[in-house]
Amino acid sequence: MPMNISRIGPSRRYGIGFVLIVMVPLLFLFLGSISSNGADTGVMPYPNAPGSFTELVKRVGPEVVNISTTKVIKRGPMVRPFGNEGPWRDFFGDDFFERFFGQMPRERKQRSLGSGVIIDPQKGYILTNNHVIAGADEITVRLDDGKEYNAEVVGRDPKTDLALIRTKVALDVDAGAPLGDSDKVEIGEWVMAIGNPFGLERTVTVGILSAKGRVIGAGPYDDFLQTDAAINPGNSGGPLFNMKGEVIGINTAIVASGQGIGFAIPINMAKELLPQLEKGKVTRGWLGVSIQEVTEDIAKSFKLKDAKGALVAEVMEDTPAKQGGIERGDIITSFDGKEVETPNELQRIVASTAPDKKVKVEVIRDGKTRTLTVKLGTMPEEITEAEKGVTTDLGLTVQTLTPELAEQFNWSRDEKGVLITGVDPSGAGADAGLRRGDLIKEIDRQDVETTEDYSRILGKAKKGESVLFLVKRGTRTFYITLTPESE
Repeated sequence: MPMNISRIGPSRRYGIGFVLIVMVPLLFLFLGSISSNGADTGVMPYPNAPGSFTELVKRVGPEVVNISTTKVIKRGPMVRPFGNEGPWRDFFGDDFFERFFGQMPRERKQRSLGSGVIIDPQKGYILTNNHVIAGADEITVRLDDGKEYNAEVVGRDPKTDLALIRTKVALDVDAGAPLGDSDKVEIGEWVMAIGNPFGLERTVTVGILSAKGRVIGAGPYDDFLQTDAAINPGNSGGPLFNMKGEVIGINTAIVASGQGIGFAIPINMAKELLPQLEKGKVTRGWLGVSIQEVTEDIAKSFKLKDAKGALVAEVMEDTPAKQGGIERGDIITSFDGKEVETPNELQRIVASTAPDKKVKVEVIRDGKTRTLTVKLGTMPEEITEAEKGVTTDLGLTVQTLTPELAEQFNWSRDEKGVLITGVDPSGAGADAGLRRGDLIKEIDRQDVETTEDYSRILGKAKKGESVLFLVKRGTRTFYITLTPESE
């Protein structure tokens, strides 16, 4: 359809000479006005905005590495067209089908890419995401100058998705990246991400800090920085810099259906965990309560001025909370001198407090504020790691839901089912949209309460045929079909 264009202006016509005499001086006046406003002098409209990111990229670029991992996936024995046993095997022999149909690989290598940031070149220490290196049999680090090094895991923490790896030799880099203070960054500040999105090495993107303290359902310690600097698969584990060249976050997640919405783990959280990651194991403080949000309605029921704090829904037996005098119905407003406004804040504060430390806990009980002294315990062993769960060819790692897991993943203590604790991005479960923290309630209309139930029912499923799952996520349940991988 042709565009409808109309001319605007007086209907009188003027000669070209008249136009030049009148318009050229006006044009110079206009350009002079622009110049006087600083547009051609390199002055940006905002005084703190950088004119260029070139020098910053040159300075911090060598601190960023590309990480490639290899995981060996073993396959079961080949299922022959007429079965593995019987006269067909006796007649044709073991090698006939492989000669006729071709050799079937007994294992395959799954490769993935990510990013990381050097924090100590002499020790070869590199900070990255746990999901970048989880389950990897081989880890290769590629530096800015193209040199490659083999690396190994020093320590990792699935709950915060942080990991520390190291190369076996010192890295040829002048210095590690300085770690900033993510508590002091402000919304609207310029930030820059460098990483390996989609395998495109040394990709630089810039934007601003969009928000702080985001809770996105990734785990019990959500406290993400949000940025509109472009973050894509492969940026995971890479640094988010401020304009001083300090790392303020570790890029870790995106909203797949959105644009300009990326998330980074605050670097202060990583700094708290680094001493433990260097030792290879992370231990956390433990209180032993189930908590929930204080809504406006709950605040009115408890006659509170503000809807803030963490409401204790249950106190577990033989726990630090029970021994310290915390009761069901208490509203925790302060922990170890730090104000508590939400349940997520309390979880983060408790987890970052050293076990066996005695802390002051302020609670509101029957409308009055009380101060209790609680000696923290050590959080029960992390049984959500992949090696302690059950893994199948659906690409899911699952664990029987226990009271400890229920607390960690915000499920009711009375809930039953099998918890998804790991999702292989290349597996059928990930393709179907399943997430870490989802609860499997049924498989093929049969109740599933333990990993034994899970394995037994799936063991009867035929390869290549769909299996019906009933999954619970938050307050809703839904059905989904998955197809075990054909061997």
